Amino acid sequence: MKPQITVITIGVNDLETSLHFYRDGLGFPTEGIIGKEFEYGAVVFIQLQPGLRLALWPRKSIAHDTGHSVSPPSPTEMTLGHNVASKSEVDAVMAKAAAAGAAIIKPAHDTFWGGYSGYFQDPDGHLWEVVWNPQWSE
Repeated sequence: MKPQITVITIGVNDLETSLHFYRDGLGFPTEGIIGKEFEYGAVVFIQLQPGLRLALWPRKSIAHDTGHSVSPPSPTEMTLGHNVASKSEVDAVMAKAAAAGAAIIKPAHDTFWGGYSGYFQDPDGHLWEVVWNPQWSE
């Protein structure tokens, strides 16, 4: 298997609420909700970078597609990382997330490893880390 990810799908409770948060609050580019004509097909795709998309898909649709039952979400299952170029950019992104309705879980702070980061949760409880890492190179 080639080590590559093309879509990260996160389960959401209300697609309209999540669309509003990511598109209108954070400014993520999307064409909005597509696939409404299918019972379990409504989804939002967000272009993150070339070759990588974030999909917002209702939890009940994921459960139907996979054959699993809907389980309680756990914010400690994974985090989504957003690396930025400076401490001030961390602060700006955290402020934008808060204004969009995110819950600030851990305010931006200096880290033990020499970086600067903070955590917020989206309306469905998914954890995002906004981080400046002085050793990170793209």
